[in-house]
Amino acid sequence: MASKKNVVIVGGGWAGTLIARELSGKLDASAYNLILVNQRPYTIHLVASARMTVTAEDKLEERALIPYDKLFINGNGSVKVGTVVSIEESAPGKGGEVVLEDGERIPYAALVLATGSSWQGPLHFPEKDSDVRAHIDAWRSKFEKANHVVIVGGGAVGIETAGEVRDAFPKKKVTLVHSEKLLLNDVYPERFRKDLERRARLRGIDLILGDKVDIPPEGTVGVTTENGKQIPDADLIVPSFGSRPNTDAIATLGQGVVTSKGTVRVNQFLEVQGHPGVFAAGDIIDWEEQKQAAKAGTHAQVVSANVLSFLQGKPLKKVYKGSPELIVIPLGRNGGAGYLGFLWGIMLGDWATRLLKAKDLLVTQARAGRGL
Repeated sequence: MASKKNVVIVGGGWAGTLIARELSGKLDASAYNLILVNQRPYTIHLVASARMTVTAEDKLEERALIPYDKLFINGNGSVKVGTVVSIEESAPGKGGEVVLEDGERIPYAALVLATGSSWQGPLHFPEKDSDVRAHIDAWRSKFEKANHVVIVGGGAVGIETAGEVRDAFPKKKVTLVHSEKLLLNDVYPERFRKDLERRARLRGIDLILGDKVDIPPEGTVGVTTENGKQIPDADLIVPSFGSRPNTDAIATLGQGVVTSKGTVRVNQFLEVQGHPGVFAAGDIIDWEEQKQAAKAGTHAQVVSANVLSFLQGKPLKKVYKGSPELIVIPLGRNGGAGYLGFLWGIMLGDWATRLLKAKDLLVTQARAGRGL
């Protein structure tokens, strides 16, 4: 009897875990081992991370660090805790091996890359499980001790962090600095961006738009923006900008796999260009769309279907056609704003934002999608 082959998924975040669950229910367990490789024995539910790193009130770490205990349907899969440092392909379409930091090599017949993004500041979680909770506690302490929190970066992460600080510490000064004239970016219509600005100001968040701040050494009090605006009492500067795709190891697969932006070149099947049987999903793909967890569900459906086709020697059929742009941004627990890129463009206010995201931060949904 032929030995079982491996299907390896690198990255156990939002996209990687959805693909693992989907494949665990469809792969022939007598023919294939499904192996998920991740740096930690759980996924960090990043959607909840702004609140989790600001306040201990809900003890979010107890639910937002989501274990893999019930991820695989019928137990058809295993987790390897480790860091992939390189990929060695036997030949295009013929499998290969992923090489871990400790030197272990894991052969694969098909490979899925879902390594996600790295952030700065509170969302820059350590690689080792033992350090993650210490990181969370350290940031909570910084926020609690600060008198004037300045958040640099007016994308979704920065806006949500500002809202959480305002919610948890109503008496602290909170300032958000953003390089553009309006919050977010021009993927979203001006009317929505202005509405978000209005709601932030109503909550007592000061905004400095069209300006930048260099991140000073920790412990610095007082900063001056690029345009010369002084914030003399700022005693905690929080970087919330510039996520970067985690693709250093993926670049070892071959020349031209990773773009100058760090994203992975894929075709319409979300297969890595020039590398049959190697697929990519989540934040790392080179696709003209905003990088959001909401996109990962569709990525997972496409990749899972095409992995199965590849293993069966059939043509790939499931095509990724992109996803509509939608965003829901809580400004604390009780409101915020949202935009759905359907029809004429639907804007959401406090009630809908609270219902859809602000109250629970999708933690219950995330856990359910991973078997919990």
